[in-house]
Amino acid sequence: MEKKHVQVDVDGGLILGEQEHFWKYIGYDECNYTYIPEGKALLKKFFDLGDGPYFVRTHFMFCTGNCHGTYKFGSTNLYTEDDGKPVYDFAVYDAIVDAQLEAGHLPFLELGFMPMDLADPAPLGVPMEYSVYKEKGWSCPPKDYQKWYDLILELSKHLRDRYGAEKISRWRFELWNEPDIFYWSGTPQQYCDLYDYTETALHAVLPEARLSGPAVTGILEKGSARDFLKLFLEHCSHGKNACTGETGTRLDFITFHTKGGGFPFQIRAPKEDPSVESLIRQVENGLEVIRECGYAGKEIVLSEADPDGWAAGGMYDNANMIFRNTEYYASYVAAAYTKLEQLRRKENAQIYPLAWAFLFPGERCFEGTRTFTTQGIQKPIFNLFKLFGKLGTESLQLNSEGEQPEGEEEARADVSGIAVRKDQSVVQVLLYSHHQDRDRTDSQQVCVNVRNLEASLGKKVSQVCVKHWRIDREHSNAYAQWIKEGLPLYPDAEQYASICARQDLECMGEEQVIPVQEDAVSLFFSMPAHSVSLLEIREK
Repeated sequence: MEKKHVQVDVDGGLILGEQEHFWKYIGYDECNYTYIPEGKALLKKFFDLGDGPYFVRTHFMFCTGNCHGTYKFGSTNLYTEDDGKPVYDFAVYDAIVDAQLEAGHLPFLELGFMPMDLADPAPLGVPMEYSVYKEKGWSCPPKDYQKWYDLILELSKHLRDRYGAEKISRWRFELWNEPDIFYWSGTPQQYCDLYDYTETALHAVLPEARLSGPAVTGILEKGSARDFLKLFLEHCSHGKNACTGETGTRLDFITFHTKGGGFPFQIRAPKEDPSVESLIRQVENGLEVIRECGYAGKEIVLSEADPDGWAAGGMYDNANMIFRNTEYYASYVAAAYTKLEQLRRKENAQIYPLAWAFLFPGERCFEGTRTFTTQGIQKPIFNLFKLFGKLGTESLQLNSEGEQPEGEEEARADVSGIAVRKDQSVVQVLLYSHHQDRDRTDSQQVCVNVRNLEASLGKKVSQVCVKHWRIDREHSNAYAQWIKEGLPLYPDAEQYASICARQDLECMGEEQVIPVQEDAVSLFFSMPAHSVSLLEIREK
């Protein structure tokens, strides 16, 4: 007889070890958005999740400009020159770091890009005028590596004196961003040289600081990112250090990126959806290179881990970006992070994904950009991080018959998740349903069977209370309410209040009391193709 439901089994008596909150990393391009009122408000929302601090990474921290954030650009004027002599101004840089710290988070300081007065225009073949600089010049190598060394040295001293070396030892540092593509106009070897000078200067002042590279793009089976990562790791392992002349360079952790697809500007774009499978495969490829180069066991931060590659593009640039407004984005990330957790355990690897998303002030409501909020309204993806924040820290065994391979047009949605014990008295099951086709609307019946409850709850019980939070089209979904309000690009006060009323986490009905039979409880419910549930089971 064909089974009518997806079976999910949780063993409350089998603790696998610590359930690390490995998702506590976020980032975005526009560094100047950090300290504006909207940026500070969103950083506080992440602190209020309760499982912080989060690491916060941004681009353009060394760039030259008017220090006003715009899509895909920012600046601090940290370094300029007066008749060839360096001038350091830390005011805007400090405002960014201070905003992160004041919100209770930890800086993930990207060291880049190149200040205008230090950029070597030779790779561009044209003089370094500001229009050229803002378009591409910030990607150039330094015209003087000793001046770059001095910049890192002075920044390190400033940070040490302002914040203290002990506090900074908890931060993360990373050299550059995606040097295998247009973000770096130099050669791969010039990047390695830059890393040597950076590492030497940083650790001369802050020996406990943790520095990483190379932050390349997704590691495909073949391609520039794979070659670049291998060259860099081999250089750090046994290459000649361009700054010291010694063999090898210190590398505290490794960074690379992973994406599920790419959607460029296209007025009449054919339908495409991002792939969880592709994102995970890129991580597996990266692990393979890291093992080959002798760095197995080294901490890895996926310093951009996302469904796609253009955060500032929205649904008016490419209609496929609409998924970012919806419950699809939440179920995608839940599926991707669950599979990353499985990979972490399988490979015994320290892997930490960073969600490259934040906000864009002044945008049209539900623009479709890769953001957690729009006009201050929380999107379904932010509610997923609320669910993550509720989770305990002891991992339980979860097996799901609903795990499905991607790529099969008619296959049912993938159903799986993470189970944990919280406070030695609560069982939690975070379950997702995700199908690659964003237009799928079918549902599946799910049975979650939790056994050995006494071991998890700390006592034998005859009844349990079950609370069920849900993200789907009908729950925890301000976007769905925005549609009901007529899709206003700039909602009036009444519309805005109505939309915000649906922005927070919502439950599937009232808390239930369920009888326990033979130290187990079975929960039956339906999951739409794109949905996320958090079940919390505790003693009545």
